[in-house]
Amino acid sequence: MNTISCKIETVTPFNDAVYQIILKPETAFDFNAGQYLCVVMGEKDKRPFSIASAPNAELIELHIGAAVSESYPMQVVERMKDCLANDGQIEIEVPGGEAHLRHESQRPRLLIAGGTGFSYIKSIVEQQIALGQKIETTLYWGCRNADAMYYETIAREWHDAHPWLHFVPVLEEAGGDWKGKKANLLAQIKADFISLHGYDIYIAGRFDMVGAAREVFRAIGVEEEHLYGDAFAFIK
Repeated sequence: MNTISCKIETVTPFNDAVYQIILKPETAFDFNAGQYLCVVMGEKDKRPFSIASAPNAELIELHIGAAVSESYPMQVVERMKDCLANDGQIEIEVPGGEAHLRHESQRPRLLIAGGTGFSYIKSIVEQQIALGQKIETTLYWGCRNADAMYYETIAREWHDAHPWLHFVPVLEEAGGDWKGKKANLLAQIKADFISLHGYDIYIAGRFDMVGAAREVFRAIGVEEEHLYGDAFAFIK
């Protein structure tokens, strides 16, 4: 991985628990859609976050879920805020991760995001759009409630603009006016698919959710060589 210094352009809350951070690298670098970077907090303290922007973007976008004061991600947000206020810079290491988009594959795609796992999926979708691909793609995004689905607007815009992309929003807690599914994310996918055979599947979210997803998917025909998620490297 390469170490690159970045100017912090903005630190903006999506809601009470998720922040959007925009970085401007001083040196351009190559990465694949779906890879991550590490924010360098110290010599032995490097914290990974999915890159939410596509490889063709000039700026780097991160989505950091940081609801609890002094938590692992909130410490990064506070460092970013301090650097922004003092016109400072932050170092990142790039790129990381093997669960990137296999853009040459013609298999239908199933994209699955839990919470801020949407950042990983956003990079992949934007790259598909940039490449002009029209491969059938279904995007499931599961959150606890409507407030947690912080970028619902852009996902619905993709759905409306691209006939090949189908967005399925899933909330565990939803009001009567909710225009989506009300269920557990994995239970909804299991209900919607008789078999996952033939799909390229990309997944990101909490490690416990990703681990549970693999077990659910094994019961409905997933081909594990076509199941991509960097969390699997840590939950073998």
